Amino acid sequence: MARRPRLQAFLDELKSATVDGPFRAFRHPDFARFATGQTISLVGTWMQMIAQGWLVLELTGSAFDVGMVTTLGTLPILLFTLYGGVVADRVDKRRFIMILQGIMMLEAAVLAGLTLSGIVTVHWVWALALIHGAAVAFEVPARQSYLVELVPREDLVSAAALNSTIYNLARVIGPGIAGVVLALAGPGACFAINAVSYVAVLVGLVRIRHRAAPHRSTERPSVFTGVHFIAAEPTLKALTSQMVLMTIFGVSFIPILPVFARDVLGTEASGYGALTSAIGIGAAMGAIIVGGIGRRIPRARLASGGAIALGMSVITFSLMRSFTAGLICMAVTGAAMATTGISTATSLQLAASSDLRGRVMAVYSFVVLGLAPLGAFQAGWVGEHWGTPIAIGGSGVVALLGAFILRSRLWQAVEG
Repeated sequence: MARRPRLQAFLDELKSATVDGPFRAFRHPDFARFATGQTISLVGTWMQMIAQGWLVLELTGSAFDVGMVTTLGTLPILLFTLYGGVVADRVDKRRFIMILQGIMMLEAAVLAGLTLSGIVTVHWVWALALIHGAAVAFEVPARQSYLVELVPREDLVSAAALNSTIYNLARVIGPGIAGVVLALAGPGACFAINAVSYVAVLVGLVRIRHRAAPHRSTERPSVFTGVHFIAAEPTLKALTSQMVLMTIFGVSFIPILPVFARDVLGTEASGYGALTSAIGIGAAMGAIIVGGIGRRIPRARLASGGAIALGMSVITFSLMRSFTAGLICMAVTGAAMATTGISTATSLQLAASSDLRGRVMAVYSFVVLGLAPLGAFQAGWVGEHWGTPIAIGGSGVVALLGAFILRSRLWQAVEG
């Protein structure tokens, strides 16, 4: 008889840790529909990202050309993301996201058709990457702010955590599938699968029942309000400056990773996919660590420690000549990336008031996504002239030095 109370206690704890804990946002059908579609679509997106880099490498053999794919794909984010946040506040977000997802689906279908027919060129890849980036520049702020309409306020933290988990889950699954598909059927098949994957998110959006009227305001919002708010707060300014360094230098190795994988580690497409999957696995582990110790260690210190670990792991990876050691190093790098990113984003979210949070987070998105072209460009250029090990190691040194310079300010920060 004593076993039943213990079993019931275990089940209650399990429910508290899942349904009533970080997964509670799934209790809301609209969020569940949206999240399910996003999961499938993001897996396809990661497959395309992996296949794109490998395709350009096969077409040109140039590290610079591979880096240019990421540069052109994220350049529109640099130019339009802040304005995209303003637009998202004035339109029907669900319909707006559906239109943008449709554009991305068409882009993937065209790329698949060109590749499978054998007439694709690097210039076609660049042009389509630019179109995809323009859609993303408006879709990201709309999608991030749309979460507020899918769950009640008390479940927003759960929704945000699950959104991050979905991204990292896709980051693990997508490259793994891409490596197999690339080896068996080539990059064109990856692009075709991505095009089909958009159907899932479109169906999910159609099935969402909640309809919110777009916000109408007579006041003309400024895209720079969030920038001014962050600049006025020393801790937030230091955190954002650190993220700038991490974006331009710390994670700039990602666009030229296929070149390093082939030329230095001596692996093929499947190995490149495994390296990218290792980053995703590490990022998921980092998110769990932050979730477990985030209440005991100040967020600014976590962000600083993550940035230092990121710089050190990138430098170490540039010295790797063993594929197995490279996988371990990429997992550590992913954990450091997640620790820095989540801690910084949480600090910005909690510091801003509700009426300012969207524009503050638009600045974060601008830094993380919009500045990526600068990192891809510098890494590709250095890699083209002095080799990918120097490009990756040199970027890691700059990121590490910047993290140490900002360390004292972040470790002395007092959080509310």
